[in-house]
Amino acid sequence: MSITSTQQRLAEAVRRGRQFWESGPGDALWRAERACLGPHCEHHHGVLSLQLGMAPLISDMSPIRHALEWAPIAALARQPNTLICAPERLPLADDSLDLTVVHHLLEAVERPHQVLQEAARVTRADGRLVVFGWHPYAPTGGAPRRHQPPWQRAWRTPRRLRDWLEFVDFEIERVDYCGFRLPWRSARNRRLETFGRRYNVPLGQAYLLIARRRALPVQPIALREPTLMGAKSGAWLGLARHHPQAPTRGVAGGPGSLSAQPLQDAPVRRLETPHGA
Repeated sequence: MSITSTQQRLAEAVRRGRQFWESGPGDALWRAERACLGPHCEHHHGVLSLQLGMAPLISDMSPIRHALEWAPIAALARQPNTLICAPERLPLADDSLDLTVVHHLLEAVERPHQVLQEAARVTRADGRLVVFGWHPYAPTGGAPRRHQPPWQRAWRTPRRLRDWLEFVDFEIERVDYCGFRLPWRSARNRRLETFGRRYNVPLGQAYLLIARRRALPVQPIALREPTLMGAKSGAWLGLARHHPQAPTRGVAGGPGSLSAQPLQDAPVRRLETPHGA
């Protein structure tokens, strides 16, 4: 199977991205993101999860039993449970994943909208779609810069991704920020990280977006009894005719009276008027 130029470019981006996550700043940010994601994952149970990205597995602390990793080519597979494919064409059925994580990948692919749409397609209705992205307005230094490989594509805010998610019937549950540091320092401060996460200050280098499928409201319809001049109309009597225990109309209780029976089965009496009246 030949490798196309698109696969080659994506494979090179993955190699560059892995070099960053193996470095000191990358590992520190990965640990901060993992700590930020932990409280949201520990309550979600399921069978299968998938991470699309370049960093090591970040969602393996969740109770979901099987975690899949992704790679664009077989040479970059790091474990047996690796899904090798293009990120915008996942060989998975609809609604097959309990948790889907897109980890800093939308800034590195040529068709990010299709990648997000594909990730939403394979996520179950009761599952969660998690997106990690680079904050375009964060202080520079110590993290990848914009317009440089491998994240040289557009950096989008959570508000922009909200519009994309609405297109695929997803809504954002929560947005958290992580990776806080002082602008003149490349190293991160633990106290600053704790403060920024506690008050969710939108100045972190990365953000965590959690989305779920939008639930359609269901409003019960009550069946009303149509009446005409104080009596049930023929439409309701038609429904009662097919119901074995439906109330019937008739006159009972006296000699020569009619037995109780549906109105449509009652005999029709013709009133004759004497001639010349």
